[in-house]
Amino acid sequence: MHILVVDDSKVMRSIVTRTLRQAGFDSYDIHEADNGRAGLDAALAQPPLLVLSDWNMPEMSGIEFLTGLRDAGSTVPFGFVTSEGSDEMRGRAESAGASFLIAKPFTADTFRDALSEVLS
Repeated sequence: MHILVVDDSKVMRSIVTRTLRQAGFDSYDIHEADNGRAGLDAALAQPPLLVLSDWNMPEMSGIEFLTGLRDAGSTVPFGFVTSEGSDEMRGRAESAGASFLIAKPFTADTFRDALSEVLS
């Protein structure tokens, strides 16, 4: 099984992947996509165990990506890793079907806490 990391920043995808490894989730393959549209296509073609997505991206935002997945019938756990962590954004994410929202900056402990239930 694999985890899909979706972010328009290659550097941020690398940081998220490294933090996953540091948090102890190093046995999972990591697949990447550089925008929401590519992420949606990848998730529908080969469903991941978990999606970690940025919110603001070109082509398709993270919330549009999540909505597209849910509209297609996918129930894959989906979490946001984003620089915006307001209560309003958290509410929108939860209403759309997100499992969690991790605000930047984050640590391996933050990932471990958010993902341990999803990946157990």
